[in-house]
Amino acid sequence: MRICLCFIVLAVALPASPLDESRRFPQANQVDTKIVDQHLMGKPFMPGGVLANYKKGKIAYSMFLGKLPTPDAAAFLLLDWKKALTGAHLLPSFGGYFGQDAGKPVFVFTKGAWIAGVVGLPEKDADREARGLAARLN
Repeated sequence: MRICLCFIVLAVALPASPLDESRRFPQANQVDTKIVDQHLMGKPFMPGGVLANYKKGKIAYSMFLGKLPTPDAAAFLLLDWKKALTGAHLLPSFGGYFGQDAGKPVFVFTKGAWIAGVVGLPEKDADREARGLAARLN
């Protein structure tokens, strides 16, 4: 009696790790950067991307950045963020949303195919930091 042990190997396509886009973040007060393979900021609707941590005096905050295939895809994620944020309101001069996530202030915006944000700063400061980040996205 012959016994045949057959193994079937299934090729599973794993999502590619995001590129290291840490060069796009402002360097002033930067503590570190981290590449996140998927679910950036712990959100199931977010792709992978880069998280940068900052500290200025006693104030610690973060910025994040993810790239989508198209500007439309980024715009749809912005709507997901609007739903995820408590008290989300549109900042019309910037086209992003400011609200609370897990008790922290978050400002999230898009620029082309990029989705980006600032976490941990009051609205006025987050707006200023976000403008600096947006200027680095092309």
